[in-house]
Amino acid sequence: VPNAPGQLESHYAPRAPLVLIAGDAVAPDHATRLTFAGRPRGAGPELVLSATGDDVEAAANLFGVLREVDERRPDLIAAPMLPETGLGVAINDRLRRAAAPRSR
Repeated sequence: VPNAPGQLESHYAPRAPLVLIAGDAVAPDHATRLTFAGRPRGAGPELVLSATGDDVEAAANLFGVLREVDERRPDLIAAPMLPETGLGVAINDRLRRAAAPRSR
């Protein structure tokens, strides 16, 4: 049993489905993209976690960007997986929770 909401499988999940983009994969064209140092590539609108690839900036911006993208009511959100080092581990954990199916 989780002690806090942040321990739930789904946490801070936007209303639209969120897909995680790994490596050089390209986001679907109809997705609103979260970007980190130019990833994921693809067409469509984007919101920037960190244009320079700064983990600290991305971590500071993550929940605000998720709220902002949610207000736009997209059909699909695509987010990049960050390198699994340093803050990238924590950011990826939050992105996985945002992408997890919500129990209704």
